[in-house]
Amino acid sequence: MTKPSCGIFDDAHGVAQVLPGIPEKRYFKIGEVCAITGVKQHVLRYWESEFRILHPQRAQSKQRLYRRVDVETVLAIKRLLKDEGFTISGAKKALAKDGGGQEQEPAVNPADIFGQLKAELLALQKILEE
Repeated sequence: MTKPSCGIFDDAHGVAQVLPGIPEKRYFKIGEVCAITGVKQHVLRYWESEFRILHPQRAQSKQRLYRRVDVETVLAIKRLLKDEGFTISGAKKALAKDGGGQEQEPAVNPADIFGQLKAELLALQKILEE
């Protein structure tokens, strides 16, 4: 069987599959990003023009080189557009708002952390003195 371009491959039963996970590599070519994300090359190039956060480096040969963070950004854009039904404009706002559309952890006050740490250390000191 021939392997279709951009990320989808046929298994033994002829069913299209998307490659899971992001391999541990420093740079990915556009075809590899397509294979990982299930997004076609022309769509990736369009997203590069629409989303400033998505800006792959270029090799001397002018080939796009995506970093792991770029692949994660593509996955976030895909999730926002395809799964959550955002428009391009809405996805841009969501990415700008919280760095990827993910819910962020609530901010932790350093004074609270130090207060908790002090209380735990005092409790340990009390245990050791007994």
